Amino acid sequence: MTTRSFVVSHAKDADFERGLRSFFEYRDLGIRDATAGRVVAHVIRSAAGTDFSSQPHLHHTTFQLVYVLKGWIEFEYEGHGRVRLEAGSCVYQPPQIRHREIGHSEDIEMLEVVLPANFETENVVSVDG
Repeated sequence: MTTRSFVVSHAKDADFERGLRSFFEYRDLGIRDATAGRVVAHVIRSAAGTDFSSQPHLHHTTFQLVYVLKGWIEFEYEGHGRVRLEAGSCVYQPPQIRHREIGHSEDIEMLEVVLPANFETENVVSVDG
């Protein structure tokens, strides 16, 4: 894989925006542009003053990794049940695994890396079916 450009992202210059989930804010780390859309990497944190609501869904990806930097988050995964991730925890979510978020701490902060950058999310009826 070749990159289009060298990129550095500093926390002091962080700009968080609303994204896929309304109760989270996303900080783009510049990887999408540097890899011509092959990879996206962002820091995700809880958006203050928003209500949490998560529906069962899956992502059309080839790779998805979540690393918890701060706080905790709990998911329900197809075939695995409830999984609680805390600071220092990492999960690889296989392509199209059905899952839903159950809850997270107010101070949650995660690094997420996904291929491709422009992946689709599909809502499903349940995690197991």
